Amino acid sequence: MPVKIRLQRHGAKKRPFYFIVVADARAPRDGKFIQKIGTYNPLTVPASINIDTEKALRWLQKGAQPTDTVRRILSFKGVLYLKHLLRGVKLGLFDEPTAYKKFEQWQAEHEQKVAARRDSHKKARVATPVVKRVEDAPAEGGNAEA
Repeated sequence: MPVKIRLQRHGAKKRPFYFIVVADARAPRDGKFIQKIGTYNPLTVPASINIDTEKALRWLQKGAQPTDTVRRILSFKGVLYLKHLLRGVKLGLFDEPTAYKKFEQWQAEHEQKVAARRDSHKKARVATPVVKRVEDAPAEGGNAEA
């Protein structure tokens, strides 16, 4: 049975909200699924992503194929990097504590980058005025004909 990790759409019209689910590839997009592993809300700035990394990693190791969007989400959250490191452990390149140490180091750097991006976005929103200033309008009697 081919298994995919994909998005399942919920929410109202023009207001999408997605569940990240593991489903049979032959099932419809919003149909039956095997397990829900997270949520994705693209409407918030930045997009909010909640995912159970252990479940996602377990399904990836079993051979589930993520769709393109879910692959980007898993990469952003570091699940694919952790899978890569654990593959190195399996091949004997380094031990498991070293792999988790590398992952924690990457995660700390990633969190700093995300926080900096979030702060710069907040500053940009505060810097731009909500109401634009209207330039001085011409005087009301300015259209005098000679």
